[in-house]
Amino acid sequence: MNFSAYIFRLFFRILLIVSTILGLVYTIYVDNTANTVIISMGLIYLLINTYGFIKRRFVAMDDFFEAVKYRDFSRWFPEDRGPKDIRFLYTGFNEINRTIKEINSQNEAQYVYLQKILEMVDIGIIAYNLESGDVLWSNDSFGEILDVPSFKNIRFVENRKTELYNTVFETYHREPNSISIALQNESIKILISDTIFQVDEDAFKLIVIQDIDNTLNKNESESWKKLLSVMTHEIMNSITPISSLADTLQKNIQVAIEQPEESHLELEDLNSGIKTIKNRSEGLLKFAKTYRSLSKVTNLNLQRVKVSELFNNIQRLMEPSIKAKNIDIEFKISGPKLELDIDTHLIEQVLINLLLNAVDACKNQDNAEIKILASQNPNRDIVIKVFDNGSGIPQDIVENIFVPFFTSKATGSGIGLSLCKQIMLLHKGRIIVKSIEGEGSVFSLVF
Repeated sequence: MNFSAYIFRLFFRILLIVSTILGLVYTIYVDNTANTVIISMGLIYLLINTYGFIKRRFVAMDDFFEAVKYRDFSRWFPEDRGPKDIRFLYTGFNEINRTIKEINSQNEAQYVYLQKILEMVDIGIIAYNLESGDVLWSNDSFGEILDVPSFKNIRFVENRKTELYNTVFETYHREPNSISIALQNESIKILISDTIFQVDEDAFKLIVIQDIDNTLNKNESESWKKLLSVMTHEIMNSITPISSLADTLQKNIQVAIEQPEESHLELEDLNSGIKTIKNRSEGLLKFAKTYRSLSKVTNLNLQRVKVSELFNNIQRLMEPSIKAKNIDIEFKISGPKLELDIDTHLIEQVLINLLLNAVDACKNQDNAEIKILASQNPNRDIVIKVFDNGSGIPQDIVENIFVPFFTSKATGSGIGLSLCKQIMLLHKGRIIVKSIEGEGSVFSLVF
């Protein structure tokens, strides 16, 4: 914005006023009454003119600030009339209004966009003032999940559903938590979490809820389908030959009973057939026991255990047999004070399974080596890693190794790693695998 013309005009007026005052003083001094009156009138005119000159700009700024106060950015100031300095000022005001309107338009578009997204998701979201209970924002999914109509204050829920109010609004859920809530004649399971944030001097609480009943039911249904598919396949593989062989043997025996003179029943064939049926039946029983071992681990006997003690137990148990196969094994702990809250027997079973897999992977390798390392991450997670330089896991099956009954081994049951994963989940931990075919694998137990 160009202020040079305004400054020049203001300076010129001040100069004229000063000169007029000096002239007035001089005429008074020489006692020239006529000139004194004329110069006095000229001075009054200059003062009035200068006052009006300055006031025009302040009036224009006052109008603009008044519009800003009431957030009226739609006003347009005329840029084609009036004094040049005022036109420059109006141009600046219009540019400010135009910029603010563009920013507001962008913010409104972003708000509408975000609002539409939040309204479309099936996750319930609400933000409200902690002190007054006034709802700042809420989407439709929140009311639909809790089966309540739209409300402006959370006291609405308190007055009608006290138990629901205490569970959702009064209880703090710093971490995502799965809870059951009663709605009318049914109970649903929801995942809930919340956080508190500050805006100026007001504290607000943001609550996020998700109905996980449908998800759980869908996952449970899919799990049952997979389980039934696997069990049906395995059972049919055993029952079909058993049924066929039993039918053949039954027919041979029936013929021998009805026509003993014409039939020659071979006891050796009969014994062989019965033996085959016995073996297949035992295989079916073994499969049933294998499945039961997957489902029986549900409770934990947690104890505070030093990682060094855990490693000592595994080392005494496994090291002799592993070294007997010409495989080097090394246990290492980054800190002797590392401790875990675990079910010792179950975690020992996990480590034994991983070591047996590592041994199997290294059986044809030269300079075979297995390392078991324990350390603590910067985020305070304790990690136990089992390294081997064996054959590695092909990339096309690495994603399936934790699937129950999946195995790439001819004699494997396919439950070892599945059981390991289930045990780690019960400990609220994770099991992670990284493998390069031909170079080796590393399984990480994260607690």
